[in-house]
Amino acid sequence: MERTAKSTKAARGSVTCDNTTINLLKANDFVAENIRKEMARRGILMINITSSAGSGKTTLLQETARRIGHQVRMKILVGDLETERDAERLREVGAEALQIVTGGICHLEAQMIWQALETMDLDGVDLLIVENVGNLVCPASFDLGEDYRVTLIATTEGDDKPRKYPRMFLTSELMLVSKADLLPYLPFKVENVVADARSINPDIEVIEVSSLTGQGLDAWCRWLLDRVAEKQHATRSAQSEA
Repeated sequence: MERTAKSTKAARGSVTCDNTTINLLKANDFVAENIRKEMARRGILMINITSSAGSGKTTLLQETARRIGHQVRMKILVGDLETERDAERLREVGAEALQIVTGGICHLEAQMIWQALETMDLDGVDLLIVENVGNLVCPASFDLGEDYRVTLIATTEGDDKPRKYPRMFLTSELMLVSKADLLPYLPFKVENVVADARSINPDIEVIEVSSLTGQGLDAWCRWLLDRVAEKQHATRSAQSEA
């Protein structure tokens, strides 16, 4: 269920008045669509990873870089309100990471991504991952031009989050249940969180992962590699038809 102009875009940043829908994020969507076209031209798969703060995004990306960094050329954009700590952690494992400091803004916007991309050498890049600012509210409304949105839900958060923050799960293609190694010790039921997420988005895929034990990381990396191959095949096909 790859995004084109994102079928769920109507769920983001719009209001209805006198039977007319007014898009409040038109400028963001314009830039996002330009990013999407540039990624398609280059054959780069772009993933937007979202979650609450502390759900394990950076640790997951460290393990991802360790496992597939030799198979695909990957770059990572990291969004945080302050500090470069997460980008530094990713560089420690050999990942090419650039920090976007939002200065208090609780989400990344397409213009931030566009400006960051202007400073990056994208030649030969296969996979661009954006680690969004940690919260389940604001980032749900902002298309960044990604092919897929992946949302982490940690076992430490409780299994009731999809119904509390439905827009994030509606606009995600994959849900990663992170910190799965803690399941024996927490009142978190995977079947409950999956049922709630699929009541909002029946097509959402689910993988249980633990960056500590390695559970599910092979499936996660395979998911990424398969979609990198699909994106590059689509780009080659489009170029041969041009």
